[in-house]
Parts: sequence; structure tokens; C-alpha cells
Amino acid sequence: MLRAVNRVLLGLGGAVLVCAGGAVLAAGLDLGVPSWWPWRGPDAVLLSESARRRWGWVVVIAVLAAVVLLALGWLLAQLRRPRLAEVLVDSRDGDSAVLRGRALEGAVEAEAEAVDGVSRARVRLTGRRTAPSARVSMLLEPHASPAEALARLRDGALRHARDSAGLPSLPTEAHLRAAKHPPRRVT
Repeated sequence: MLRAVNRVLLGLGGAVLVCAGGAVLAAGLDLGVPSWWPWRGPDAVLLSESARRRWGWVVVIAVLAAVVLLALGWLLAQLRRPRLAEVLVDSRDGDSAVLRGRALEGAVEAEAEAVDGVSRARVRLTGRRTAPSARVSMLLEPHASPAEALARLRDGALRHARDSAGLPSLPTEAHLRAAKHPPRRVT
């Protein structure tokens, strides 16, 4: 969802900037512009002196400030780390330990790849460090049963990860793909 919103916003922002830049370039080069054009030629001003003294500019500045704040929020959302760096493990002695997210991802990947019929597995932890969730992508061999692979993932790798990290639950989204194989030739 966020990726689609990013593309739409980038496309709209780019179109507005290209149009505004083209309009300024056309007026600056003194090209033929329509009669309703707000400025003509390189020496023209966009607003007259009386227009700059009206209270409407307060509204324009407020709207521009809101746009800048929204753009900063959007930028911060882009800089947010999509992958969970660490998982908080309750050691049951009043303290807590920290488990690297990549280490847990690697352990789940190795155990998932050991399942018969799984040729490759990729795991990504997301969410909060106290309540992580997992995204698992598995590439299944042609002879593999998807239901069996999911059951073994759930009962094996994910249960071990949940138990070892002391998590009450580990919500998981699994994506399964079938590996392509060359056709068999009959001779």
C-alpha cells in the first residue's frame, strides 16, 4: 500500500514540478504565452504590490507550511527501517535481553530450508521489538506439497523461533512460489 501511495505522490509531484518549470521557462524566455498568463517576460512580477499586502497570503503561507510538514512526515516514513533490528527477549529475571533480528531471521531461514521440498526460504522480521511479525517467502520444488511445507514451517521453524525468543505469538505471512523446472525429454 505504501509503495503505491509513494509512486502516485511522486508522479503527481513530478508532473506539477515539470509543468511549473515549463511555465516559468516559457515566461522567462519571453515565448508566446496565453493572455490569461499571470506574468509575461523576464521582468514581470507574479503579484502586484497591492496583492502582496492582502491577508490571503497568510492562508497561502499556512497551506505551504502544511505541505512542508506533510512532506517531512512522508520523508520520515521513507527513512523508517522496514526490517526489525532487534527483538526484546524476556529473560524472566526482571531484566530483558536483546536478540538481533538478523540472527533470528537466519535461524528461521535455515530451518525452513531444511524442510523437504523447500529449495530456498527468505525471512524478514517487521513490527515492534516487543511484538514482532514475520514475512516468509519460500521457493518450493516441483514435487513439494504446499500444505505440508506450511505445516512444517508452522510446527517447526516458527514454533522454535517463538519459543526461543520467549514470544507469546509470532504472526506470520507466508508467500509460496513454485520453482520452475526444465521439461523432461522423452527419447
